[in-house]
Amino acid sequence: MTIQHKETGNRGRFFIEDDGEIMAEIVYAGGGDGTIIIEHTEVDESLKGQNIGYELVHKTVEFARAKGLKIVPLCTFAKAVFDKKPDFGDVLA
Repeated sequence: MTIQHKETGNRGRFFIEDDGEIMAEIVYAGGGDGTIIIEHTEVDESLKGQNIGYELVHKTVEFARAKGLKIVPLCTFAKAVFDKKPDFGDVLA
């Protein structure tokens, strides 16, 4: 499965699409001052248990590192991933 990325203005998302249907996504918004805010993560039931949610957070972390941004994880799932992965701490706002 390929994780795609789309940005429009100060909003963006990483997502997995299958036959035109979004199967998993993480949604973020620019927070100003060099931050992005992870607002929501959702994974279709058919993909549960495959670490797809974690992979979406990981892609967002890689994006933030490449752009020199910090992340504010408002989404409870993303926050839980950050709590379990101290190596993501370099991008945590």
